[in-house]
Amino acid sequence: MLAARRGDVARADAIFNALRELRPGRAYPYIGLALARIAAGQAAEAAQLLERAAIDDAAERAQAQAWRGLALQLAGRAAESRKVLHEAATQPDEGGALARSLLGLDEDAARMPAGLASTVKE
Repeated sequence: MLAARRGDVARADAIFNALRELRPGRAYPYIGLALARIAAGQAAEAAQLLERAAIDDAAERAQAQAWRGLALQLAGRAAESRKVLHEAATQPDEGGALARSLLGLDEDAARMPAGLASTVKE
């Protein structure tokens, strides 16, 4: 995740694409790839990557959708972001909690990193 947080897309791609091979159908590698792009200022590409992600588990799909909602917001696509986040927010898992936090719908917003919770509120 260090490469992702630094926006080092090349290193993050090497790491997370290898994880994708080891753990097909899991959200973590796609989220790592997307976070690297968000940190590098490539939010639209991050949103596109998460949209195409092949994730088997419904709870993990909701988590990826929540991050996709954030990426869409950062890419300037607020209406689409809110739609994606509202869909993910219906899930009772971590992805749903993250989406609700990003929308400011519950107390989870207080646990978000500074600056993220207010990013997608209307």
